[in-house]
Amino acid sequence: MTRRPTVASAGPDLTLLTLGVEEEYLLLDPVTGESLPVGERVRHALSGSAWDQSRQEFRHSMIEMVTPVSSDLGELRAYLVGLRRSAAEAAEGAGARLVAVGATPVREPHRTVPDEPRYHAMSRRFGPVAHDPAVCGCHVHVGVPDRELAVQVCNHLRPWLPVVQAITANSPLHDGRDTGHASWRSMQLGRWPSIGPTPHFESVADYDGTVEDLIAAGIMLDAAMVYWYARPSAAYPTVEIRVGDVCPTVDDAVLVAGLVRALVATMVEEVRAGVPAPRIRDCLVSAAHWRAAHDGLDGDLIDLRAGGARPAWDLVDELFARVTPALVRHGDLGYVVGQLSRVRVEGTGATRQRRIMAETAGDVPAVLDHLAAQTRRV
Repeated sequence: MTRRPTVASAGPDLTLLTLGVEEEYLLLDPVTGESLPVGERVRHALSGSAWDQSRQEFRHSMIEMVTPVSSDLGELRAYLVGLRRSAAEAAEGAGARLVAVGATPVREPHRTVPDEPRYHAMSRRFGPVAHDPAVCGCHVHVGVPDRELAVQVCNHLRPWLPVVQAITANSPLHDGRDTGHASWRSMQLGRWPSIGPTPHFESVADYDGTVEDLIAAGIMLDAAMVYWYARPSAAYPTVEIRVGDVCPTVDDAVLVAGLVRALVATMVEEVRAGVPAPRIRDCLVSAAHWRAAHDGLDGDLIDLRAGGARPAWDLVDELFARVTPALVRHGDLGYVVGQLSRVRVEGTGATRQRRIMAETAGDVPAVLDHLAAQTRRV
């Protein structure tokens, strides 16, 4: 990101939060669907602002594009359209297709890490886990510059993040087959010791002390390897939500960004009002995330506030109702209403992929054609 987000006002009724989005994409062979190790070539084919907003990723078959900080969803959407277009054109020049999908759908023969000291250290420390097939996420940053407030906001987010995860589910395929999970990316990432639901912390000192203990224990190399689903960003004055698969279309991504910003803004108000975060057992939070990864929006989710399984869309509707005042305040209500209505009809990215599989008798190339077109859809 090129600018640092800030909170516009300390008053809970006037707080307007900025946001930015990081998207990771796969680079796939147009014929075989296998992951191609051309990330460096693709990145070096970019120029101007597209180069500035690109990042090298942990896999040679990936590229990450990072939006500048935005104040409204229309601006964010324009950034994402431009970045996807630039990356897709560069990918085509390298003989690949840019595909917004959460996990490697066919195969990744080339699994070495880029020649960077930190990546080599991760490879040595975590062994085969560091060489799993590539996965791609959508990370949403929301401006919360007070780290103490950011830690408390993350506590309040815990019951709602499985719902966000379900909305983004976009990786049902692995090794050319349906895994039975809407987000196979979530299953792969569960092998890493520093990825998962954010623990409850009493304070920023508690947070920082825990991170230091985990580094000392060898669970992570440094603070940048805190990969919890929500965290105070290690690089920016933001709360970073990293639970979601990369979204198939720009509008899917902007919908998620709008909901996440409204959710963070709502939790900021609760913290400032002295509302305590619900204390939920970590095992139940983990179970809710597993159910979200498995079912997406096509089944049930776990209600971490009331307990028990409920239809996924009931919890989406409750999330929407909870954040509606913040959506209104940020000017996002109309867009989010329209996009949620679309997703209710079309389904998540995982649902759309499975629909094509059903219509084509399991034709994976047809699914990849669809995903490549969705990635560039304006």
